[in-house]
This record gives sequence, structure tokens and C-alpha cells, in this order.
Amino acid sequence: MTGFQRARQLLDRVQELRRRLEVTSWFPLLGPVLLVASFLPGNRGHGTVIGTVPDRPYDALAVVAIVCQTLPLVTCRRWPVASLTVVSLAFAADQLRGYHSLAGTGMALALVGAAYLMEQHRRAAVLALTAAYVPFAIVLHQLGTGGAPAEFVVFYLALALPWGIGSWLRTARIAETERRHRLAEETLLAERTRIARELHDVVTHHVTAMVVQAEAARYLSAAPERLEQSLTAITDTGRRAIADLRHLLVLINPDHSEHGTSTRTPAVGRLLTLVEDTRRAGQPVEFTEAGTPSEPTGSTDLVTYRVVQEALTNALKYAHGSPTTVRVQHGTREITVEVSTDGTGSRTASPGGSGRGLAGLRERVDILGGDFTAGERTGGGFVVRARIPAEYSS
Repeated sequence: MTGFQRARQLLDRVQELRRRLEVTSWFPLLGPVLLVASFLPGNRGHGTVIGTVPDRPYDALAVVAIVCQTLPLVTCRRWPVASLTVVSLAFAADQLRGYHSLAGTGMALALVGAAYLMEQHRRAAVLALTAAYVPFAIVLHQLGTGGAPAEFVVFYLALALPWGIGSWLRTARIAETERRHRLAEETLLAERTRIARELHDVVTHHVTAMVVQAEAARYLSAAPERLEQSLTAITDTGRRAIADLRHLLVLINPDHSEHGTSTRTPAVGRLLTLVEDTRRAGQPVEFTEAGTPSEPTGSTDLVTYRVVQEALTNALKYAHGSPTTVRVQHGTREITVEVSTDGTGSRTASPGGSGRGLAGLRERVDILGGDFTAGERTGGGFVVRARIPAEYSS
């Protein structure tokens, strides 16, 4: 596992913990705690006080007001509007009666929860709360023993603060949801692109070889031995294509694994087999491999294999019969690949191409931090070169 993957896993765990500690997830606990705390003797007279209404001892109505300011928080996540409505009415009764209980803190919590959870009619809720606050402030001022009207304006702004906090948390939650949705779409697109590249590499190479071999078999009716060899080559190529496709299906969906299906990654050691297959398709290939291959590192081996495979496929398509050279150099820190043709062959047997193969190879090599070039040679022909870091581990 790379450092990037470890960091990604740690980040996912932190985000999962943050989701579990979502602000409203504490409300079912805070409601009962606040209820009990409001009846403790030491907390009486330490609640919210608006205006100058004299303190009143607790009575039966005080108990109802305290309960209605705290327990609705338990249902806030499911019914935020109803919870806020009940808490607001109980808070108004608490202040108008002069209980001034600690349960008044539930009003701020209910505002945070409603602002965070409400999906519709948010402006209407703000207007309704504002409209209800005006007569509440007037009656409270009349019941009091005096006091500046500005105090009620300041408290209104204080109530706007928890609403603003809830709205900000809601905006952050929506942004995070959109980011995750966008990340999921990008991941899906990247996976589809990877699968498309694998299908292109596997299918195009084998099908091209089979088309070339079948085209050559037409002219071998007078030479039964060579015809038998050509048909055997076509059969073997088809079987390898099926095996590679099964391997690709296992990579895409491990549950698809069948009896006898290998989960191997095409290794550099299989390059000679790839070259032999191309030779049997009628392409003269000179293969040179220098240096000692390092310990297998899945991505490096796979990309090296795909570079040679795609280059030989293009040689079969666009320079059939042309002398082709494959050179692979294993270094201590990188693998260099060069595949070239002199361009003197024919294209009569080519099934054509989409041009996506080389673009896909360039993406593969770039991801590993290597270099990839492909273009015409001076004097004719085509050459593909790749430098692939050997220390990369998948």
C-alpha cells in the first residue's frame, strides 16, 4: 500500500467519524440532560432572562414549560419544524411567567437544528419567527418593571446567531455531499476508462493477430502443413484472448472468478510469448532483453507488457511484414522499452484502429511518473519509446 493510499484511508476514517459526530446526533442526549439539569436546585435562576419580569417559583406550568423546551430536542432530527415550534412556545411561556429556567438553552439548540435540517420553506420559517417575536417582545415589555426596548433587539440578534450557525453547517454538509458525489462520478469514469483500456489492449492485439493469420491462411490451400500451422496459431491466439478476457473479468469483479482462472498480472517474462505470437502472425520481430528484471511490481510489469503489446499490434496493423525490433532494458530504477518498424510492410490485412491505444499508453506511463513518446522515424517507419519507473508498486 502506498503512502497516498494510507493517507486516503485515514482521511476517509476522519470523515466517517465526523459524520457520526454530526451536530444534531447529540440532540437525543442533550434534551434529557438539559431536562435534568433544569431541575437541579443550584441551576435555578441561572437561565435565560429577557426583559424585567420578576422571577417566579416553579409550579406545575413551569414543569410543563421545562419539559417542552427540552424533550422535543430528541425528535429534532426527524421533525425539526415541529420541535422548534413546541420549544418556541414553551420558551415564550417560560419568559412571560418569569421562570427563567436553564431549559431556555433548548431554544438556541432548536434553532440550530431547524436551520441545519430544514430543506424547504426556510425563509417562511424566518419570517414566521420574526413575526411571532414582535408581539412576544411587546407583551414581555409590558409585563416587566421597565427596561430599554433595545434589549429586545439585541436578543433577537442573539437568536439569529444559532440560526446562522445551523445554516452554515447545512451549507457545509451540502457542499461535502456534492463533493463526494462528484468524486464518485470521477472515480466511476476513471474505472470505466481503465476497463476500456484493458479491453482495447486485450481484444485489439489478439483479434488483429487472428485477422492477419486468417488472411494469410487463404493462400495456403496448396500447402496443407503450413495451413495446419496457421489454423493452429489462430486457435491458440483465440484461446489466449479468452483467457485474458476472463482475467480482466476477475479484475473487474472478483466474484466472477471461475475454476482454473488465473489472477495473474501479465509479467515482463511473458514478453517473449507475446513476440512469438506476433512472429506466428507473419511479422518478423527481433527481440532483445537486457539487464536483470527486478522484483515484480504489478503496475510496472503490466504497463511494460501493454506498451510492447500495443506497439506490436500497431506493427501488425500498419506495417504487416515489416521488420520490427523490440528492445527492453531493465535498470535498477527504471525499465526502458523501444519498439520500432521500418515501415516497408503492407496494411492489407489491417482491421483498422481508433487511435485510442497510444493515448491510453501515454496515460498509463504518465501515472507511473515515466515518459512516453510515439512517432515516425527519420527515413520511414514508426517508433514507440517508454521509460517506466521500476520502483513503483501497485
